[in-house]
Amino acid sequence: MSAALTIDDLTIDIGRRLVDGVSLELTAGRVHGLAGESGSGKTLTSLAVLGLLPRHAETGGSIRLGGEELLGRSRRALNRVRGRRIAMVFQDPSSSLHPQITVGRQLSDHASTHLGMSRKAARAHAASLLERVQVPNPDGALDRYPHQFSGGQRQRIAIACALACDPDVLLADEPTTALDVTVQAGILRLLRDLALERDLAVLLVTHDLGVMSAIADDVAVMRAGRIVERADRATLFARPQHEYTRQLLAALPGSRLEEGDDD
Repeated sequence: MSAALTIDDLTIDIGRRLVDGVSLELTAGRVHGLAGESGSGKTLTSLAVLGLLPRHAETGGSIRLGGEELLGRSRRALNRVRGRRIAMVFQDPSSSLHPQITVGRQLSDHASTHLGMSRKAARAHAASLLERVQVPNPDGALDRYPHQFSGGQRQRIAIACALACDPDVLLADEPTTALDVTVQAGILRLLRDLALERDLAVLLVTHDLGVMSAIADDVAVMRAGRIVERADRATLFARPQHEYTRQLLAALPGSRLEEGDDD
């Protein structure tokens, strides 16, 4: 199976080298986990895909969407990719949802801009997206503002925005960190189901290996800018090879490790 997104020997320098030789292949229909403690370089890796690094960052290596090189492309060229072929869900949906614009307009604008839909068609599309991500009363929700929803519902709306243009790749950066355990589980199930339904390649970035145990098909573990171990989920949790991975697993409550294949 060909890769939807290929990261090859990526380096990122911002005053010093923060990402050093990272390589990943994301394939359609699978959730790929990128785990590591804060400062390991995992978020920088995901931001590099969309060209969202600081202006003074120096990058090397290659990031290819299908056969198209993204690294080093102009902002205008990347704008044709962002939101259309690659979308991103951030840790705090408040950072990506405009507080003064209705949910319906935010969803509709994505479809109108990238897909050329009419206003009526874009609104119907927005309602169908909210229904799919299980936001209650999707038609009524279109005319409400982000602050009128709970944290978990806002994150579902952010996911709907990311899906508005049917991207090939979804980057999810700590999408459940600010949510309670019950809400977190629902968001993770949603991401896993969407990967399968839409043949979507998902990169899930998190410090929490317990989250990986619930959703990821395979996991790469980062430390100090490098990938120190990678394996399918079952192998990594049953037989971790690197001491750092063992330390991360040892920090988890035992009950979290037992949830991986529940549903």
